[in-house]
Amino acid sequence: MESISLKEVSVKSKIDLLKEIGFNSDGEYVLDSDGNKVIDKYIEIPVKVNNMAIFPGSTIILDNNELSLSLYLEEFGDEFWTNKRFWGRRGERHG
Repeated sequence: MESISLKEVSVKSKIDLLKEIGFNSDGEYVLDSDGNKVIDKYIEIPVKVNNMAIFPGSTIILDNNELSLSLYLEEFGDEFWTNKRFWGRRGERHG
């Protein structure tokens, strides 16, 4: 499984991706299956589509900021780096 950046992906494509994993959007914010704004679990702000981060193999959606990302990796880093789903064909790390 490869990691890709969502920075250059269109809003429409991001919303399509969200729908594929059971979420939605009002065009600005990421919404859960009940239509509620998804809140970044680390900094407790609503996650905007233009600034969302989704880690491979996960449906945890975070705001793409340094604090949230570093706290996520602190919590799940061992699982993230040692899980073979996150390694490329030749052993390169992705993510």
